[in-house]
Amino acid sequence: MRFDGRVIVVAGGTGALGREVALAFLAEGATVVAVGRRESEAASLAAAAGAARTRLGFVQADVGDAVGAEHALIAAQARGRLLAVVNAVGGWAGGAPIQASSADLLPRMLALNVAPGYHLLRAAVPAFLASGEGAFVEIASLAAIGAQPGQAAYAASKAAAVSLVLSVAEELRGRGVRVNAVLPRTMDTDANRRAMPEADRSNWVSPEHVARVVLFLCSDDARAISGAAIPA
Repeated sequence: MRFDGRVIVVAGGTGALGREVALAFLAEGATVVAVGRRESEAASLAAAAGAARTRLGFVQADVGDAVGAEHALIAAQARGRLLAVVNAVGGWAGGAPIQASSADLLPRMLALNVAPGYHLLRAAVPAFLASGEGAFVEIASLAAIGAQPGQAAYAASKAAAVSLVLSVAEELRGRGVRVNAVLPRTMDTDANRRAMPEADRSNWVSPEHVARVVLFLCSDDARAISGAAIPA
């Protein structure tokens, strides 16, 4: 019960990874505010939460813009003292060399993989500084530091997300606020299995294992860690 009585925001909380992060926090006593764009997905998360659903809230918002991110953080702070924000919002596109990629691919990847973290940090940092503590965790990708052919725009956007985290961590160093990133390799999700049915899944990482890394970074055990980009 490391997070008993604390409020955690999980942006993208109804997605494959965000769902596991939200459920893991609930299992350790937190009040979780899941943020998503489709309210229809909230019922499935609540059902999976079981008796802990009394500590689960849902905010319908697009955190890819400032208004949506601020709305989500205001709703979360109404539930109690904010401890952490986890950004599990993102998207992938690729599979073609850069000369065959569409002109709008890079802006789309930046909008999906950089803007949400930027706006969530802008909305969360004042609350963290006011309370003298807080943790922000960005879910980036191992592609940020070890890109593969055919995903230049995606890799660039994830590298930008990591750079954002490292920069803000330095801005806040010594003020009780920690900002870190987790870099999963390909995750073993239903969507990835459908997209890559012939792939070797032996090196894929489970969302549950990534969630454990996230919980560690938000816990008191990780108070000495800020400005880290941790492969999973």
